Amino acid sequence: MADKLKRIDGRKSNELRPMTAKVGVVPNADGSAMFAFGNTIAIAAVYGPRLLHPQHMQNPATGILRCNYDLLSFSVNDRKKPGPSRRSQEISKMTEWALLPVLDLKEFPNTVIDVQIYIIQADAGTRTAGINAASLALAHAGIPMKNLVCSVAIGKQDKDIVTDLTKAEEDFEGGEGPTDFPLAKEANTNEFTLIQLDGKIPPERVKDVIEFANQACDEIYEVQKKALKEVVEQ
Repeated sequence: MADKLKRIDGRKSNELRPMTAKVGVVPNADGSAMFAFGNTIAIAAVYGPRLLHPQHMQNPATGILRCNYDLLSFSVNDRKKPGPSRRSQEISKMTEWALLPVLDLKEFPNTVIDVQIYIIQADAGTRTAGINAASLALAHAGIPMKNLVCSVAIGKQDKDIVTDLTKAEEDFEGGEGPTDFPLAKEANTNEFTLIQLDGKIPPERVKDVIEFANQACDEIYEVQKKALKEVVEQ
């Protein structure tokens, strides 16, 4: 199936766009990283742990993770209205849920760890690129983690399952219509931390989606490891 489908950019159905990752891109942050799928570029910066204010929001048993995702105005062709939107608030919360299972924040009671995620260029897959960048940034900040989180979007072109959609593919209206299936998982495990679905997919095809996601996340993990190794060796 991967060899027969002709995608807009010439990729096979299970092929990711070229990936780029770099750690330590924001000097004044406690940890930071960039992750890109093709023309989609996400930057994540970690600040903390630091004492949480106001005091009534503090948790004496653990630290709190707080993510903020923002699609910058100049990242898309049609200029986006500055500031938070309902979509960005939803993705911020989904990102928190995707990352929390790998974090151990019990060492940091009454504190908050802020993760700022900025999409500086968007060509679909922004939430998944943001999660990959945030996972790297948290590791770079030295936050206790049992694993990295890898994230990718799976979709459909007509009836074919495809990996890492572009904006043109997301907008594809043929056949059964567009489908976007963002997933996140703990690296080298079968533990998924995020599964979303925008569109429709037959239940019997979910197995194919998981298979494509597992393959993609293995490749993403190698890119993440390489980026962390490079900063350690500097």
